[in-house]
Amino acid sequence: MLTVLIDYDSGNLHSAEKAFQRMAAEVGGGEVIVTDRPDDVARADRIVLPGDGAFPACREALMARDGLFEAIREGAVERAKPFMGICVGMQMMATVGREYRDTDGFGWVAGEVVKITPSDASLKVPHMGWNNLVLEAQHPVLEGVETGDHAYFVHSYHMVVEQSSSRLAHVDYGGDVTAIVATQNMIGLQFHPEKSQEAGLRMIANFLTWKP
Repeated sequence: MLTVLIDYDSGNLHSAEKAFQRMAAEVGGGEVIVTDRPDDVARADRIVLPGDGAFPACREALMARDGLFEAIREGAVERAKPFMGICVGMQMMATVGREYRDTDGFGWVAGEVVKITPSDASLKVPHMGWNNLVLEAQHPVLEGVETGDHAYFVHSYHMVVEQSSSRLAHVDYGGDVTAIVATQNMIGLQFHPEKSQEAGLRMIANFLTWKP
């Protein structure tokens, strides 16, 4: 079993790599590597797409690497391999992003990525730090995770889904902020599971053994 974390210069992947490798060792999840090689993605059993920064810049950086997105799409869409998007990697699963300018997403989850607008003016944007998850639906990747568990967020935009069934969890930040989305073999986390202590590590472990 091979899990690949996609490297397209969208942030430091060291902590994510270590967290996935640690949980893979605990649950027998096989090998975990960080790569930007389409050939590695093609032979992978599971695909993880992280992302830090602005939606348009992340998408451009990903698309600039010859054959990389095509390999991701073939694995996640055509071959239905388990896929996890993290932070902007999750946002790019949407139909469109509204950050700075309208930018096409992958169209894997119907919805748009818009700026967080807290009703409480004292709440700062970006939404940064710990927040309590509110689970809305069950999912194999959320086994052992409960409403009230903490996750670590760093973002100014979030996904507004067209279909409520696409959303698994939210947090309250002066209003409703999407935390987790999913469809078929794909799941997206707005927060950083590798920085979310016990709950985040549990989700990583569950993903590494998930069989959609």
